[in-house]
Amino acid sequence: MAILEVEHLSKTFERTNVLKDISFSLEKGQVVSLIGSSGSGKTTCLRCLNFLERPDTGVIRVNGEVLFDAEDPVTAQESAIRKKRLHFGLVFQSFNLFPQYTALGNVTLASELLAKERPDYKVNRKAIHEEIEHKAQVLLAQMGLGDRMNNYPHQLSGGQCQRVAIARALALEPDILCFDEPTSALDPELTGEVLKVIRELAEQKRTMIIVTHEMAFARDVSSRVIFMDDGRILEEGTPQEVFENPKEDRTRQFLGRYTQ
Repeated sequence: MAILEVEHLSKTFERTNVLKDISFSLEKGQVVSLIGSSGSGKTTCLRCLNFLERPDTGVIRVNGEVLFDAEDPVTAQESAIRKKRLHFGLVFQSFNLFPQYTALGNVTLASELLAKERPDYKVNRKAIHEEIEHKAQVLLAQMGLGDRMNNYPHQLSGGQCQRVAIARALALEPDILCFDEPTSALDPELTGEVLKVIRELAEQKRTMIIVTHEMAFARDVSSRVIFMDDGRILEEGTPQEVFENPKEDRTRQFLGRYTQ
């Protein structure tokens, strides 16, 4: 059974149709790359999956459970949205770290807030916080930041900040990890270190959706590639199918910019 099912998703901002009848699925352990020109709807698609935007139509299922159905207002209640977001870990283009917290504090913050809702929180507060901090330390060490845990964002490079953001997303153990052009805010020399981390996550069979303009990277790490154009899925398939034998003229034109 698919871990993620997206059916007939659409989204309009004022008079602009940004998403037009988007449907796709994702199996556990797969990496799907969303590619396409700027403005094609890729980021809006991720934001709808993370409930940062509310789709106008469509259904979103995770592990067979309906998280959102545009025809069922109950699934869109704000009180339930925060919990539904936990299924998705989103890594933004511009890091979105809290400047007043250290790298460690940024990674532990969400887990600490959620822990306060646990029925045993008052009794086991110290042990719970120690467990959260230890987990965050392990994640930061895996990101190559074991010696930077107590640094603040302004003391870190862009690549280091993005690795903190990845650790933060992983800390909540999401079913699906989403990346929204994770290298677009980085200098070229820092792009490689972030792509290396994502590549390692793919090798660990993490389920991921990646919006990217790094075509070589998408070709190497993806299980499937989805090409979006003007708010629609125009073509999808294996990396070999999409990159080596695209069926649509628009796909060929888009990929031609990166191969010339």
